[in-house]
Amino acid sequence: MVRFFGTASGKVDDKGRIVLPAIFRDALVRGGSENMALVVKKNVQQCCIDLFALEEWERRSEKVLEGIDPELSTEDADFWTKYNDGVFTLFPDEKLGRLNIPSSLLERAGITKEVIFGGVGYKLQLWAPLTREKNLLTDEAFKQAASRLSSKNK
Repeated sequence: MVRFFGTASGKVDDKGRIVLPAIFRDALVRGGSENMALVVKKNVQQCCIDLFALEEWERRSEKVLEGIDPELSTEDADFWTKYNDGVFTLFPDEKLGRLNIPSSLLERAGITKEVIFGGVGYKLQLWAPLTREKNLLTDEAFKQAASRLSSKNK
């Protein structure tokens, strides 16, 4: 199972390609993602790009699909169509591990010249540096969330 942890920075080249940092390429190999297929999509709730190992994307998509019926419900069908809108399968090039992220996703996330990779366990998030900084919880908000979540588990 692929797990991504840590952060790394990178650059976007003139063709819109981003080199996947070595620590995250290594995570793919250690996690058994032999074909190195990745799924990239816009984040549903934040202004960033999500990057999944293909196997994780399939697992999470199946979980979402278990709760809806797009064949029999118009509302579910509309949701499922939007959920899958802008989802792309990518393969890092073998030489440098470059990813050719679609320009529509880069633009939506405000990523131009620089990118921050943030591992959140089951996926990577790609952020414009200032956007990530603005969206991270403050230390105090993090402590409050941790306290609230820990009381749920009792």
